[in-house]
Amino acid sequence: MDLSVVVPVYNEEESVALLCEKLHAAVSGLGIAYEIVLVDDGSDDRTWELLKELSHKYPCLRLIQFRRNFGQTAAMSAGFRESKGEVVVTLDADLQNDPADIPKLLELMKQGNDVVSGWRKDRKDPFINRRLPSILANALISKITGVYLHDYGCTLKAYRRAVMQNVHLYGEMHRFIPALANWVGGKVTEVPVNHQARQFGTSKYGIARTFKVVLDLFTVKFLLQYSKGPMQIFGKIGMWFGVPGILAVGWMVVAHLSYLLFGTEVGSMLVKRPFWVIGSFMLIFCGIQFVCIGLLAELQIRTWHESQDKPIYVIKEIVEPTSEA
Repeated sequence: MDLSVVVPVYNEEESVALLCEKLHAAVSGLGIAYEIVLVDDGSDDRTWELLKELSHKYPCLRLIQFRRNFGQTAAMSAGFRESKGEVVVTLDADLQNDPADIPKLLELMKQGNDVVSGWRKDRKDPFINRRLPSILANALISKITGVYLHDYGCTLKAYRRAVMQNVHLYGEMHRFIPALANWVGGKVTEVPVNHQARQFGTSKYGIARTFKVVLDLFTVKFLLQYSKGPMQIFGKIGMWFGVPGILAVGWMVVAHLSYLLFGTEVGSMLVKRPFWVIGSFMLIFCGIQFVCIGLLAELQIRTWHESQDKPIYVIKEIVEPTSEA
């Protein structure tokens, strides 16, 4: 199998027929063996029934149904795991990504790239609540990960399977795949792609998702830079707070002795209002503890997923393609 097109689908009953038509038109003339993998992420409308009907019209469809909604990262992870193509192309099911751009991504893959990321250069979304937050987020992600892309949020991407076998997904990690692929030695590039205004339904993304992305970004930074030597980050934090703490304790000892011996004003303040000092140190230590516990928990759950090879989803049904294209 040369190509697998993986599409997470959630409550897209109005768009799946046109989506399958456009996907088939985009890849059927490439002269390669391909499959189209549609992952129903627990839709509660008629999406699954329509997909099963479409599988009779398009024998290249491979359908996967989750028992409930597990999220886009889980759907993409299932698509990567169940697909068979040497190159995997992902895109959204809402028709805002243009399937006609797939050949453009494949051409760049032939030039030796391992990940080709789409860039919605002329994005058809509202500026204030969608494009502006995206611009800021992309700049932040690029700066922190060191992999500079204009559009991390564009689902239209092409991946080489050999690289993706070393990338494990959970949380909201799917948008950081280029950075994770670069970490394992993959060559990453990007290309401008078309972007269409949403034709059916409403967006599944909200402001709450932004906070999840920011938290996962810190996790990615930790995994990329400190996963092999956690002491490098915890040691630095400890030094930042420990050295000033030791100096502060020394200063307080000297000040207290000066109060006992000479009755100085600074020493008097420390004796009469010790809560200022104690409270400051307690707040600092609590902050350090919460950060460290969060990072350790992320590292622990990553180890749990990878050591057991336990998927982050539960499949209810799989419909195999009746023939390979």
